[in-house]
Amino acid sequence: MSLSSADFSAIWLTLKLASLTTVILLIVGTPIALWLSRTRSWLRGPVGAIVALPLVLPPTVIGFYLLLALGPHGYIGQLSQSLGLGTLTFSFAGLVIGSVLYSMPFVVQPLQNAFSAIGTRPLEVAATLRANPWDTFFSVTLPLARPGFITAAILGFAHTVGEFGVVLMIGGNIPEKTRVVSVQIYDHVEAMEYAQAHWLAGAMLVFSFAVLLALYSSRKTKAGWS
Repeated sequence: MSLSSADFSAIWLTLKLASLTTVILLIVGTPIALWLSRTRSWLRGPVGAIVALPLVLPPTVIGFYLLLALGPHGYIGQLSQSLGLGTLTFSFAGLVIGSVLYSMPFVVQPLQNAFSAIGTRPLEVAATLRANPWDTFFSVTLPLARPGFITAAILGFAHTVGEFGVVLMIGGNIPEKTRVVSVQIYDHVEAMEYAQAHWLAGAMLVFSFAVLLALYSSRKTKAGWS
């Protein structure tokens, strides 16, 4: 028994979704994390709570409200239809939106911790050298926060790969379009195809272990250098 073409299709779609989601989250999450680590505004608490909501909300709750918002009668769904894009539910684009929201705390929080750990001293030194904010970010903040970016990328990618509730609610179960690995395993179990489920679940287990091993190894290496 081995992986079928449908299994490989689900794996490819999952890797594609996780890669795109991770890139978007690093771009969107960096300014959010930087603001949360620097601001003293009263909005810091509410914004931080919103970002962290996926940590405590059941995935089906997030998926349900996204289904309403992205559907034909939702605000985002109506906007996408008016732009000629159709509805975003049961589409790969909808999966990306749901994945970005669901995995956001796994990217923003490591970045926020990394920015906070830098402190203000390196930024003050850069300011005395007349570095503008962009130079300071790319020459000082970004290199010092590199371990945080590595952690954020690994966690964001891995968490997206393991999604089930959100992607099933938004994307359904459409082969080669929205059927990711977690949904494919569910299908195998429902059809009592336990051998195929074992192959996919085993691959997920090995992948998850490899991700965690890489994450903890990078932390150990960083600690050794320091």
